[in-house]
Amino acid sequence: MTKLEGSDTQVLGVSMDSPFSNFAFAQQNGVTFPLLGDWGGAVTREYGLAEKRDIKGVPMELGRRATFLIDKTGKIIDEQVDDSALDPTKTVTACERSAHSKP
Repeated sequence: MTKLEGSDTQVLGVSMDSPFSNFAFAQQNGVTFPLLGDWGGAVTREYGLAEKRDIKGVPMELGRRATFLIDKTGKIIDEQVDDSALDPTKTVTACERSAHSKP
């Protein structure tokens, strides 16, 4: 977080979970950045991250884990999906590169 904050970056989390679940997750994990709710999954689907699964015979739509680095114009300049999104190192490096390449 310190490296990201030092490079003029806003970190946001987005989840298909309810606001109550997001709050509990933040409390349990010491999350200090805002967690936004995509309870209906519209944003998750728009980013191509919705995944239909059958869990114990119950069909569900889940969101895949992803990290996006979006510049100030709204353009996605880096993306990590699934297992690669677990480690933020690549995104932090891309963010630092982007901050250093500014005129």
